[in-house]
Amino acid sequence: MSDRPRTGHHPADFEGMAALVTGGGSGIGAATAALLLARGARVAVLDRDPAGAPAGAIPVTADVTSDAAVRAAVAEAVGELGALHTLVGNAGTGAIGTVVDNDDAEWGRVLDVNVLGLVRTARAALPALRRTAAGAPGRVSITHTCSIAATAGLPQRALYAASKGAVLSLTLAMAADHLREGIRVNCVNPGTADTPWVGRLLDHADDPAAERVALNARQPMGRMVTAAEVAAAIASLASPSASGITGTALAVDGGMQGVRLRGGT
Repeated sequence: MSDRPRTGHHPADFEGMAALVTGGGSGIGAATAALLLARGARVAVLDRDPAGAPAGAIPVTADVTSDAAVRAAVAEAVGELGALHTLVGNAGTGAIGTVVDNDDAEWGRVLDVNVLGLVRTARAALPALRRTAAGAPGRVSITHTCSIAATAGLPQRALYAASKGAVLSLTLAMAADHLREGIRVNCVNPGTADTPWVGRLLDHADDPAAERVALNARQPMGRMVTAAEVAAAIASLASPSASGITGTALAVDGGMQGVRLRGGT
């Protein structure tokens, strides 16, 4: 299945809206930026290397571990866009292992990117989001890329799961904090997605082909989800048509969270 948005079939529900996507230079972020553009939004992409951002997006360079860089990049993006309706907090990193396999420095690094990165981005974007929300009820939102690892115990993912569990709780708390300001906050929980990060993970496996088979089989649908499928869920939650939805985690996981198939079927 292609990750390229089918631009001829999308509604223009983001027409007149401005979006900022972090981690939009590749994978889920790039697919989300492309989809929002196809649906009429003006889009800025914040990434350490925004060269992979889709054509038409405004590239801004920043590392989400630097508060000063994030503030400057968000200010640049809002200045270019003229306003901000939608923030997609997608920048993140992975980690493999049990609790004994990563030292304190690695725990600090992953939590800094996956949790504090979202905090820094939201903190910098909230003034612009509040200004827009004052005149555009139901059209302003923050959507985080979380993970099925936040709600299902997966082997060899202790650090990653802990970071994404924090993202889920952060999403719910922010939804409560900003509800009366007219800002909806939700998250999407992908299962294993066929992205560049997973590709690098497979490259380092003892048997990449066998590992790919195992990752596909882990999801009841029998395959990894695609970046385009996750992007569609993010756009759905960020769309004005989802104006009644906040504090929600939407699983895009091939049935991993809720489906239990009988063995051999």
